[in-house]
Amino acid sequence: MRDTLGGGSLDLRELECFLVLAEELHFGRAGERLYVSQSRVSQLLRALESRIGARLVERTSRRVRLTPLGERFLAELGPAYGALRSVVDGARAAARGVEGSLRVGFQGTAHEQVTAAVTRFQQRYPACAMELVELPWRDPFGAARRGEVDLAVVLAPVAEDDLVVGAVFSRQPQAVAVAASHPFAARPAVDAEELAHCPLIGVPEPAPAYWRDAVAPRTTPAGRPIPQGPAAGTLQEALALAAAGRGALLLCRPTADQHGRGALARVPVTGLPDSALALVWHRDRETARVRAFAEVLAESP
Repeated sequence: MRDTLGGGSLDLRELECFLVLAEELHFGRAGERLYVSQSRVSQLLRALESRIGARLVERTSRRVRLTPLGERFLAELGPAYGALRSVVDGARAAARGVEGSLRVGFQGTAHEQVTAAVTRFQQRYPACAMELVELPWRDPFGAARRGEVDLAVVLAPVAEDDLVVGAVFSRQPQAVAVAASHPFAARPAVDAEELAHCPLIGVPEPAPAYWRDAVAPRTTPAGRPIPQGPAAGTLQEALALAAAGRGALLLCRPTADQHGRGALARVPVTGLPDSALALVWHRDRETARVRAFAEVLAESP
């Protein structure tokens, strides 16, 4: 996008380049964020400095920093550029029909990548109201299937013919949550084969069998049977059962770390595949709002 200012043709790409460079203070990282080469970053900066008539950035072999004029330009440009982006995003949202409301379901704890995506979505599409809804652990897909939520963030795997799988993210090693008195509690780690001596807390129906088996495997990687412990309908119920010594609970390590305190201990498990989260929605209920949120979540690092 170009505009005429002061007798010259001002390229908004130059302004974006300056803002990113001012934040990174590194030409290589700025290029990575802008999906251009380092030399292209230098070219855009030189063009902007030529239009202004003074240097905005000082670059040596050891550091990159803004000049005093660059600091002043940044302070004045940032809010103005943000307002311009907001106007463009608002117009784009209206054109694409991203307005109304959007309900996103999550299980147990809303992942930080999801909450960050909700924040960005609300900034980008202010005409669309967002709502986060907790889903029961025992029924990961039902709310999306019944139209109670527009999208759902669930534990992978997902093998439902009527659901579309969007971003798969937060791949994490697994840990086991056990009571503080459990023999595993004092261990730095346990091998997956040792789960053959430890009942696992599972999930009841209507969760499909393949999904229940992912939460609480019936065998170790070598094929040894794993005892089946009680089933829990919610994550909080499962944590309470684990704390009471009724069994062990497999979780991704960040979730285990979050809940591994007090009566619970969390111990890393080696030899199991990483856990992952997936964004899903019903194939017959895909809307512009759904696609827009899926795109925003996929942008997350």
